[in-house]
Amino acid sequence: MVDSQYYLPNDIGISALDCRVAFRLLSPKEQMYAHYLSRASWYGGLIVLIQTSPESANIYVLLQKIFRLQAPQQLEAAATAAGLSAEEYQAFLVYAAGLYANMGNYKSFGDTKFIPNLPKFKALVWESLAFKQSPGDMETLWGCCCEPLYSLEDKQKQLGLGEKGISAYFSGNCCLEDAEFAQKFLDSKVYYNCAVEGKSEVCCGKHEFEDSVFSVKRGDYAFLMEKVCQNLEKAKDYAANENQKRMLEEYIRSFTCGSVEAHKEGSRYWIKDKGPIVESYIGFIESYRDPFGSRGEFEGELKYLWNNPVTLVDTQLRPLCLSLSLSLSLSDDDIRQTEGFKNVSLGNVLAVAYATQKDKLTFLEENDKDLYIKWKGPSFEVQVGLHELLGHGSGKLFVQDDKGKYNFDQTAVRNPETGELISSWYKGSETWDSKFSTIASSYEECRAECVGLYLCLNKQVLSIFGHEGEDAEEVVYVNWLNMVRAGLLGLEFYTPESKSWRQAHMQARFVILRVLLEAGEGLVGLRECTGADGRPDAVITLDRSKIYTVGKSAIQRFLCKLQVHKSTADVEGGRALYEGYSAVTADGTHNFLRLRETVLLRKEARKMFVQANTYIKGDAVELVEYEGSAAGLIQSFVERFPDDAEEVEAQLREMTCMDSSCWRKEEPHTQM
Repeated sequence: MVDSQYYLPNDIGISALDCRVAFRLLSPKEQMYAHYLSRASWYGGLIVLIQTSPESANIYVLLQKIFRLQAPQQLEAAATAAGLSAEEYQAFLVYAAGLYANMGNYKSFGDTKFIPNLPKFKALVWESLAFKQSPGDMETLWGCCCEPLYSLEDKQKQLGLGEKGISAYFSGNCCLEDAEFAQKFLDSKVYYNCAVEGKSEVCCGKHEFEDSVFSVKRGDYAFLMEKVCQNLEKAKDYAANENQKRMLEEYIRSFTCGSVEAHKEGSRYWIKDKGPIVESYIGFIESYRDPFGSRGEFEGELKYLWNNPVTLVDTQLRPLCLSLSLSLSLSDDDIRQTEGFKNVSLGNVLAVAYATQKDKLTFLEENDKDLYIKWKGPSFEVQVGLHELLGHGSGKLFVQDDKGKYNFDQTAVRNPETGELISSWYKGSETWDSKFSTIASSYEECRAECVGLYLCLNKQVLSIFGHEGEDAEEVVYVNWLNMVRAGLLGLEFYTPESKSWRQAHMQARFVILRVLLEAGEGLVGLRECTGADGRPDAVITLDRSKIYTVGKSAIQRFLCKLQVHKSTADVEGGRALYEGYSAVTADGTHNFLRLRETVLLRKEARKMFVQANTYIKGDAVELVEYEGSAAGLIQSFVERFPDDAEEVEAQLREMTCMDSSCWRKEEPHTQM
């Protein structure tokens, strides 16, 4: 029997993201701007298929060919002819929807592989119209992906590096030591300066480095990046101001020649573009899914802004506005530190993602559930706002640049933990991600979460969010309760076999749970029990009377330690602290390995979202929305590339083929 965590359940939640009202309120010029930014984002998003796993793009193309000739409703007759039951056909649709929603066959939140929950996948492919029209091509496609489609070999169960998992960021023979050595080369003066400037003629070719030879090539995603740039170029004609135009010009330059500095320059103009009606950010942003924590996954995000942003001012880091979810890439810390940053809320995502039904609310006492449901939305808004703006947006990094110049006074800055002058800092091209590598993402998320927990205790902060008196106290209680519950839920994303975490945020929340449990004095309670259904269960509690005393003190001490290690580039101390609290064992007061089994037993699958498409008809932009179902999600992707679907699919297959040598067991060299 296959563990259910590797299947997507037939009743998984699928919701349509509503943007109809906001889009219709845009002017025709703004709609055109949004349309071309959306097109650029969707083309670039296909890169994630190549970044996720060796087989993801081929599975995507297989599904696209099937559904382009037969919509889900039409394909049902073929499924019946192939011998599939109604439940099996629904499982097929859910798998396809999951592949589209995650842009690959590994969960985008949790990095676990998911496989089709039906044995007759091949029979359905053979019965499809696509196969009957092009049997040779479809059989070739099937042959490329049929084995990894179902494979649950230990290494293929999750994303990871070396024997801990699969990663398309590195060749199959690459281990952690290889990744560290490669990063050392990338940070070296031999390579770094030309890469930052995008001087491809200098970067490409062979480079000798510490008795090894690095061969650098360019153009992995050239076809898709050209599509991105073409649409960004068209968006420029509808930009609202000069900052937007210059931003897009720099992004085009970055995506054309590979200049890191050009993307940073684009981000500078993005920061200067205050309060635009159509807000966007695009590029290789978050590094969560790189097992080494350094390479960014392609993202493109849009938001239509209609209400005035909440403004909070930090005199040192100069944030512009407070909103939620999207923030400047953590790799651009130099811009964040010296010039500012922005955060953008994806409100329609939050509204759908965090809707909670009482009967599905796990691990809380009954008297907490109604309170939790009522206040989770408002409290989460406060937490994420503080997390993004004043969490990721705070905390200086001490740096000595290539010219030997320091951004701090060596004779005055002292470690608050020891009282002594600091003795370590970032040097030259070193960054937070390159120094802290495998723990960088989760560590930073933990630091930002701690900032949110600590600052939500400030009445002035709560007032800014519109919460006063008893309501404010309920927001604080549910915010802290949500965090400790999330820490328990986080155990789903821990893999005991490799002793590794698969999701940065959930690891961070588990660490915070450990810190608050360690604080003692009855602040947090966690007990195992038997549920009403007779199966193992657990209950987590929080003493609200001790949040402002025991809880605040514990978070303050821990946050200070996190910040000191980060600011001073103390990798050894930071790793020891963070990995210590991240450990999941059966020892001590709580058997977290056993609790993990309980969490898996009662987990609810993460929701998937259906997004709209836009098309130009005459001089106007038309918005097309789809139902919140597996069929609706599938149809949205079938209609996403109406003009060049076959060309796009051919290019995806070619890119996959070019990388195929990286996955042959006899491959002698390491590639990334």
